[in-house]
Amino acid sequence: MTTALQTERSRTISWSDPKATARAGMQLSGLAYLEAIRAGDLAPPPAVACLDVLLGDVEEGRVSMRLLPAEHHYNTLGSVHGGVIATLLDSVMGCAVHSTLPPGQAYTTLEIKVNYVRAVTDATGEVTAEGRLVHGGRRSAVAEATLTDAAGRLYATASTTCLVLDPVAGRQER
Repeated sequence: MTTALQTERSRTISWSDPKATARAGMQLSGLAYLEAIRAGDLAPPPAVACLDVLLGDVEEGRVSMRLLPAEHHYNTLGSVHGGVIATLLDSVMGCAVHSTLPPGQAYTTLEIKVNYVRAVTDATGEVTAEGRLVHGGRRSAVAEATLTDAAGRLYATASTTCLVLDPVAGRQER
């Protein structure tokens, strides 16, 4: 049933070939790969492009990303969906781990925990996720992240454990 209160909206999303970007990235250290994405020399992954996430600061063991909350991020309650926030935090923590890896080495998230502190809406304004490496080992890495607004108010925290993958082991042709 359609009511006078319902209005339809649409958006168009474009992205570049993620496999080509991944192949190019395997030749670079994690830090150089992220710097190339930030500089526009390599395309961002489609997942973050779909969410309109922007890569911010990149340094070894620390990465930030920004998101301007909008309606297309919303859940049925009228706030940004928790999955969008979890994806942003997972991305920034994974990139913090990736920024410490040599060429050819990769990672994958083994577990993630997110603590939501307050709701994010379009009225919140731009939010920044900052991921930090806590421990980088030969086989695993631990990272943490925060999500804050421009005034420094905390919206969420997260932690993750990542599996560090050998340059060849566990890799499928991309």
